[in-house]
Amino acid sequence: MAYQTINPYTNEVVKTYDEATPEYIESSLAQAQKLYKQWRNDPIATRIPVLRKLAQIFRDETDSLAKVLTVDMGKLYSEAQGEVQLCAMIADYYADNAEKFLAPRKIDSIAGDAQLENHPLGVLMAVEPWNFPYYQMMRIFAPNFAAGDPIVYKHAANTPASALAFEDAVKRAGAPAGSLTNLFLSYDQVEQVIADPRVQGVALTGSKRGGTAVAAAAGKYLKKSTMELGGVDAFIVAHDADMAQVNEIAPRARLYNVGQVCTSSKRFIVTENHYDEFLANLKKSFAAAKLGDPMDPNTTLAPMNSKKAKEKLQEQVDEAVQNGATLAFVHDPVDSDGQFFLPTILTDIAKDNPAYGQEMFGPVAQVYKVKDDDEAIALANDTDLGLGGIVFAGSAEYGAELASRMETGQVYVNTFFSSLPELEFGGVKQSGYGRELGQNGIMSFVNQELVVKRDAPADNLAGGLVTAAHFN
Repeated sequence: MAYQTINPYTNEVVKTYDEATPEYIESSLAQAQKLYKQWRNDPIATRIPVLRKLAQIFRDETDSLAKVLTVDMGKLYSEAQGEVQLCAMIADYYADNAEKFLAPRKIDSIAGDAQLENHPLGVLMAVEPWNFPYYQMMRIFAPNFAAGDPIVYKHAANTPASALAFEDAVKRAGAPAGSLTNLFLSYDQVEQVIADPRVQGVALTGSKRGGTAVAAAAGKYLKKSTMELGGVDAFIVAHDADMAQVNEIAPRARLYNVGQVCTSSKRFIVTENHYDEFLANLKKSFAAAKLGDPMDPNTTLAPMNSKKAKEKLQEQVDEAVQNGATLAFVHDPVDSDGQFFLPTILTDIAKDNPAYGQEMFGPVAQVYKVKDDDEAIALANDTDLGLGGIVFAGSAEYGAELASRMETGQVYVNTFFSSLPELEFGGVKQSGYGRELGQNGIMSFVNQELVVKRDAPADNLAGGLVTAAHFN
């Protein structure tokens, strides 16, 4: 696996990095384990100042950190700045709330004074993707640092500079050695690290293929895991939707980050009374996209992250058309050698088309016409994935009723999909399991240890099975 930054706008090979040596992997795990043993008995409050300092670094250095993202994977500079700012918010959120979230919980029990205590679980292994290089790392780092779990991580091979920049920011925030260690691992080395007895948990955000491999390794070695995988999120336009709102939000829901978002709206499911207007406006908005230098504030659509990703998406579109889909729109060509994918709209996708229910990770919209809202829900749920979704309806109350019928991890009604520290994130079906962010996000890798105490043993407890009758 070649870890290298190739600027997707200029195609320049900026820098190549060597893979981690076995010696460095061993020293990193040993250091992380040593730190875990220390943290096991340290108060959460000792780590909170580091998170506050880290948040300040991300705010103070927004521009320079953002540029690293733009060079690494082509993200619009303005969107990269937004990602950096979101990371600061996440660090502050857990600095503000970690002690409250991890406080012991009293349990009423006839067994005695009982409580659940939240202790660190141990060293964690994280495998993170290229589309939001800092944000994905902050989602796993901030809550688990607060909890007391050191992390070693493998980032995407095409965003090594972002991986190192994040690690460096954590160090400069004052985190002790071993808190967070970047490892440029091969695929074989990933399983070796997961197998190591010092590693107690595994978190992955990525593709279904990557999730299957990492989850299999975690299961083989009985390591707790969370998986955030792909999605084919539905954007439902109900029969009574406000089309002015829909026409404003729908293009953004597909083209943000060049459509390279797990929770992008990938399937637009539109009732027949709105279909013609929706399709016409989506074409108009896609045609207005300005492809160019991601550092230029006038650019509205950046290149894709790599040549490989662009070629894969083109193969998916070609296969869809070969199997009967209609190529309803393709953006005018752009005069650039950058890895641009022209915004595309596909319609008339039958159930037997390979594109039906297939994640297209880029600026391609699938548009479906349905008779009514019930048919829209049925189509939205007709997939093996379930990560997110959007519903536009005449009222928030009716939209929420439709949202509750969807089989997915999160739904936004009459608004754009948002990611904020307090909003828990995760999917169902083959989109993964577990949650990140919010209160549940900090509970994913803690040892919820039950402690029951009494001043003296209860009668009839010596030897044998304890039942409620023993306490009467």
